[in-house]
Amino acid sequence: MREEEFDRILSKKQEIIPSPGFVVSVMDAVRREAAALAPIAFPWKRALPGMIAAGLALVWCVVVGVKLLTGGNAIEPPPAKLLVLLGLLSETWRAVGASWILLALVSSLASVKLSMRYAYGKRW
Repeated sequence: MREEEFDRILSKKQEIIPSPGFVVSVMDAVRREAAALAPIAFPWKRALPGMIAAGLALVWCVVVGVKLLTGGNAIEPPPAKLLVLLGLLSETWRAVGASWILLALVSSLASVKLSMRYAYGKRW
């Protein structure tokens, strides 16, 4: 083929339409193959040590953070900087409307879980 013929063929805007049974046959093959495969289980035995280590690290960070903020003594009243920090956190919570955001997230989660339960019969 010459360059002019390529240009002529490529310049035409033709809609490509598959043959009538092509889409149905491909989808049937996909469904058959998907039904034959078992779902892959999550590797809990491999993930559990990492999750335990992450949990312990989080607990350790919280304990150290509380000790640093309170000065390490449970009898004395909390230091002023802790009260200021809690006040700032409370003001920020109200300023951004975190209560409404939390309510929206919880209601969205409940809606999705409820619809999945009715659609697929899955439990919480």
